[in-house]
Amino acid sequence: MFVQTEITPNPNSLKFLPGKIVSNAGSFEITKNDETNNELVKNLLSINGVEGIFLGKDFISVNKFDNTPWDEIKHIVISLINDFYSSGKEFVIGNSLIDDIKKDLPEIEKKIIKILDEKIRPAVAKDGGDIKFKDFKDGIVEVQLQGSCSGCPSSTMTLKQGVQNLLCHYIPEVKEVRAV
Repeated sequence: MFVQTEITPNPNSLKFLPGKIVSNAGSFEITKNDETNNELVKNLLSINGVEGIFLGKDFISVNKFDNTPWDEIKHIVISLINDFYSSGKEFVIGNSLIDDIKKDLPEIEKKIIKILDEKIRPAVAKDGGDIKFKDFKDGIVEVQLQGSCSGCPSSTMTLKQGVQNLLCHYIPEVKEVRAV
C-alpha cells in the first residue's frame, strides 16, 4: 500500500491519502487520546508533536505543533496508517459517532446547510478540512472549522471572502459568517 501526502494551506497540517475509505460515517476531529477508542487515532495522537487528527471520507489530516518539523513525524504517520490497513481493516470509522442533523430545522438553516454541503465542504475537504454549521441568529451564521482549516493562517480570508460571500449571495438574510 502506498500512502500519498498532500500539503494544505495550513503549514502545520498535512493530508494523508491511504487510497482507501477512512470514514464512512462522516467527518470527525479528535484532539485528545481519551476522546476515542480507535486504535489508529490513538496511535497517531501519541506521536510526539501531533496536536490533532481529522478524519474525512478518504483522507486523514494530521495537525502538528508549530515547533515540530514534518521530517520528524511524517514517516511515523505513514507507517501507522500502512500497518492499520495491512492488518485487514477496511476503514478507520465505520459507524457514526455523532447525532445526525436535526430534521426539524427552520427552512433557512436547511438552505444554509445545503449550500455548505454542496458548494463549500467539497472545496474545504480538498485542503484537508471541514466546515460544520453550528447556528444562525440575527443574520449571523456560526460555523466550526475542522482539520487543516482549524488554525490555518488563511482560514479567516477563506471564511470572509469565500463562505460569507457565497452564503450572502444565495441567502439575503445572511449578513455575516463567524467561526466558533
